[in-house]
Amino acid sequence: MKNHSAIAEFILVGLSSSPEHQMILFWSFTFLYAVALISNILIILAISTCSKLHTPMYFLLINLSIINVCSVSVTVPKMLQTILAKQKSIAFAGCIAQVYLFTLALGTELLLLAFMAFDRYAAICQPFQYMVIMRKEFCTGVMAGLWLLGMVNASVHTGLVAQLSFCNSNLINHFFCELPPMFKISCSDTSLNETMVFTASVVIAIGSCALTLTSYWFIVQTIFRIQSTEGKKKAFSTCSSHLLIVSVYYSTIIYTFLRPASAYSLEEDKIIAILYSVVTPVLNPLIYSLRNTDVKEALTKLIAKRLFQKD
Repeated sequence: MKNHSAIAEFILVGLSSSPEHQMILFWSFTFLYAVALISNILIILAISTCSKLHTPMYFLLINLSIINVCSVSVTVPKMLQTILAKQKSIAFAGCIAQVYLFTLALGTELLLLAFMAFDRYAAICQPFQYMVIMRKEFCTGVMAGLWLLGMVNASVHTGLVAQLSFCNSNLINHFFCELPPMFKISCSDTSLNETMVFTASVVIAIGSCALTLTSYWFIVQTIFRIQSTEGKKKAFSTCSSHLLIVSVYYSTIIYTFLRPASAYSLEEDKIIAILYSVVTPVLNPLIYSLRNTDVKEALTKLIAKRLFQKD
């Protein structure tokens, strides 16, 4: 690492400096974190224990839940700790770890959402070839590739951040160590970092978004060719949950990372960051479980089984 010298730790400003807001924020985010953690873990357990759900779509949903647990656990526990602590600090190594893990989760989720759109394309547009296209070897191979790409992307950004010098200020105006606010306080030239963030955003975020929109273009065309109203409703219902998540996630990520550094508004970005780092991991399992009869049945059986065993 270069001489990031004078800075051994950073101070996280958080969401509010107002004392009367601190406990409201603490209990609000404790609740959101608990909901995200419990609901995503229940999704993983329900799908894993129900043989009926051992299909490509639910294999991808398990991976989405794993990513959600990772992303929300990287940011929220430290934020809760800094709300309660008098010294709102995070060690340099801890900050670098946050950058790596969150960037890994972020990039992998973007790629996974595109693969989930392709899965829906295969199911609706190529129903008779679906199990051939989405065979086990293909799904596991692509998923391993997505995680690997996420790791490479996270390693590049983390390595570049670790080379920066922070000599003027250690005050990060955010609730976790995210790239844009770290660039703001660096006394090094961050043009390479910003270029790599922009490039990754174009390749991963815009690329994934383009693949998703292409899949849905073919899906919509196929749905309109379906004669029965019931058939159209069923086809739309299998896509609407994924499309809702995709709309929120892609729009917030692209807005955050594709702007030039001069256009960053850190106060505004903190609110947007809550959407993709906290709210989305809460919404994902709720949307997929509440709108999916098979998942609801599996969850009911899982909970009933645990309660029965306890009794």
